[in-house]
Amino acid sequence: MLAKRIIPCLDIKDGRTVKGINFIDLRDAGDPVELGALYAEKGADELTFLDITATVEKRKTLSELVKRISAHINIPFTVGGGIRNVDDVRVMLESGADKISINSEAVKHPGVIDEMALEFGSQCVVCAVDTKFNGEFWEVYVHGGRTPTGIKTMEWVKEVESRGSGEILLTSMDHDGTKDGFAVELTKEVSRALSIPVIASGGAGAMEHFVDIFKEGEADAALAASIFHFHEIDIEELKEYIRSNGVTVR
Repeated sequence: MLAKRIIPCLDIKDGRTVKGINFIDLRDAGDPVELGALYAEKGADELTFLDITATVEKRKTLSELVKRISAHINIPFTVGGGIRNVDDVRVMLESGADKISINSEAVKHPGVIDEMALEFGSQCVVCAVDTKFNGEFWEVYVHGGRTPTGIKTMEWVKEVESRGSGEILLTSMDHDGTKDGFAVELTKEVSRALSIPVIASGGAGAMEHFVDIFKEGEADAALAASIFHFHEIDIEELKEYIRSNGVTVR
C-alpha cells in the first residue's frame, strides 16, 4: 500500500487565504506565502492552491502569487482556478507549480483533459470534482460550487480517469467546513471505482477523521484547510496519530 498523504489547501481570494463553510461565508485565514512555508516546514506532503474566484471572475490564476509561494516551499505544489487550456498550464508550471487542478473547464470541455495529459503527462493533471447530494445522487457542481450540472459524480470521475487525469480531488460540498468528518461512503465508492489516486476533501475537524477517511474511505490523500490555518491541528502531531492507528503515512 502506498503511504497516505496530508495536503493543506490554500483557498485564495484577492491574494489572501480564505475559508468558508459549504463554500460560502468566507473569512480571512492569513497570508498564503507564510502559510505555505509553514506547512512545508511542518511536514505537509503537498500543498494545494485554489484561486476560488478565478473562474467566476473570468481571469487567470494569480501566477505572481504562485511564484512567490513556490519560492518558499520544497514539496509538490498543485495550482487550480481559472485554468482553461494547455497555455494556462504551461504558465503555472513555469511559475513553480508541479501539478494543475481543473474543474469547471473540464466539465465544459472534457477534451481539455486529454490535451493536458498528452502535453504534460497524467501525473500533472488533477481533476477537482465538487459534489453535493441532491436527494437522488451525488451531483457535480462547477464555478466554485455555485452551479449544479446534472452530471452524476460516479459517471464523471470514471470519464475523467479515462481521459488521462492522474488524480481526483473529491470535495463533498455538504461536508465542506463543517468539521464533522469527510464523506467516507462517497470517497470509498469513488476510490473503488478508479485506479488513480483519490484525494478526499471537505469536513476534516479532528484527527480521527483522517484515520476514518484512510481506513474506511480508502482515500489516498486527505486535504484540509481551516484546521491547519487556525492552528487547531498540528501536521506533525496528526501524522503521529495516524501512524499510531496503523495507517502508513509519508
